[in-house]
Amino acid sequence: MYRHLARSSLGTLSNIRSRLSSSLSVDLAGVFPPIVTPFDRNEDLYLEKLRHNVDVWKKKSFKGYTVLGSNGEFQYLTIDEKVKVVETLKSEDSEKTIIVGAGHESTKITKNYVSLLAEAGGDLALIYTPCFYRGSMSPSAFIQHFTAIADASPIPIILYNVPANTGLDLPVEAVIMLANHENIVGIKESGGNVVRIGAIAYKTKHLDFQILAGSASFMISSYSVGAVGTVAALANVMGDEVCRLHDSINAKIDCLDLQHKLIAPNTAVTATFGVSGLKFVCDNVGLYGGPSRSPIQPLNDLQREKLSSIMAEVGIVCS
Repeated sequence: MYRHLARSSLGTLSNIRSRLSSSLSVDLAGVFPPIVTPFDRNEDLYLEKLRHNVDVWKKKSFKGYTVLGSNGEFQYLTIDEKVKVVETLKSEDSEKTIIVGAGHESTKITKNYVSLLAEAGGDLALIYTPCFYRGSMSPSAFIQHFTAIADASPIPIILYNVPANTGLDLPVEAVIMLANHENIVGIKESGGNVVRIGAIAYKTKHLDFQILAGSASFMISSYSVGAVGTVAALANVMGDEVCRLHDSINAKIDCLDLQHKLIAPNTAVTATFGVSGLKFVCDNVGLYGGPSRSPIQPLNDLQREKLSSIMAEVGIVCS
């Protein structure tokens, strides 16, 4: 339950000691690329290509990986497929921290997903805000949802605020309340609202609660108000540059030019061209991107040409 409550009130959960221990030792300072999920031409999982990609990524200075996130097309995978992806990632790189996207619209199903994906090798669970019944998603509904998940979870929970996908923001007052929970250790903020990020950082500064910037486009601004790490799609294909920006910010080295350099390619592989754009660039930098699952469409010729032009400006040649 919550940090301001007596520890004795938590004793009803059989695994509370291990959960508290793991929660208190979490360090999210670093870069966690939200990795793509490889599919073959029939849109079946292509785990051999996932192994190939991890062999490339594990040589980078990443703190860990985010798997089954928005860029991993998690909504299009069955739970059995999700388990296979996490197991494969864990078997290929057991040294780095694995954040698993385990959210679902239902509290009950999310609890089940978290348990299964933790058993598969996930170290932390990233849980998005339920949004289908948007009119019913009050602050109290969110607090109930995330509290029930955190109470039951064998691994620490990271809240996931992604308004571009859900159409809503997790209210700041709910975030601050949830930050008091022993098993909720942070939030991934993908909306880019630096005022919001700063407010959360300020209101939770006395807690073991960390903020991850959800984009490479606003790393400097997010870090300046309290973020400690990033989950950035661009890190799939420009991992060295994103890690260098993270390190430079922390070392207080002037890196404004590098931040500016990353904005256009980051926007291109996220908001402009989406997962198909990110996978297209993967295919051109020695990684496997491959197709997305329907109904996501591949890039057309004009889109590929525009994306190639943007990436050429940062030294990546696409064809």
